[in-house]
This record gives sequence, structure tokens and C-alpha cells, in this order.
Amino acid sequence: MADHSEAPVTPVEAFEPPYYVAVFTTVRTQDQSGYSETAARMEDLVKDVPGFLGMDHAQTPGGLGITVGYFRDAEALTEWRADPEHRAAQQRGQAQWYETYTLHVAKVERSSGFTRAQRPGPC
Repeated sequence: MADHSEAPVTPVEAFEPPYYVAVFTTVRTQDQSGYSETAARMEDLVKDVPGFLGMDHAQTPGGLGITVGYFRDAEALTEWRADPEHRAAQQRGQAQWYETYTLHVAKVERSSGFTRAQRPGPC
């Protein structure tokens, strides 16, 4: 969605299950006019949904985009899906921005993470 090239690269933390994920995988069209502004607005808007936990993004050099949204419960995911601005962005995406996309929604039953500890520098 938004460009975070200056932000540190870290995945969304592992949460205590159960929670839900929405995995949105896309290939975009050549016409991307208005996309970045709308994507930034959607990223700001979803943060206001009670139960929204975070979002990860990845883009391959070949053009495959993956966005994973994390939600505490099904109600939070339903609220996001029903948001009028989000619905309008979905319609514009189908009409203009996406060549193809898939959406997978899943209930997470197990979650874990790892972060390398910082080693102290030389004294």
C-alpha cells in the first residue's frame, strides 16, 4: 500500500491465537493513477477498526503484491470488509488497478516469532 522505504523492515508481531488474517495477493495493471493515494487512505482507515492488529506488505520484482492484514476477531474483519470507503476502493481496484487478485481469509491457530538479540558492541 503506502511506501515505507524509510521505515525499519520488521514483520507484524506474533499474536496470541486465535486471530484472523486476510491475505490479499495482486497483480496490478499499467494504469495506477490514484492508486497510491487510495492505498495510503485505506491503510489509515483500517487502523481505526477496533480489533485491527497490523499489516504486512511485500512486492516481488515481477509484480506480485501481497498484503496481509491481521485482525483480532471475525467481527473486526467484517467491519473492515463493510466499510463504505473500502468498498469503493475495491470497486475501483476491479475497474482500474488490478489485472488479477485473490483474497484468502483464515483463522490463525498457532503463531510464533523470532527476533535476533542485539549483541553488545566492543567496550
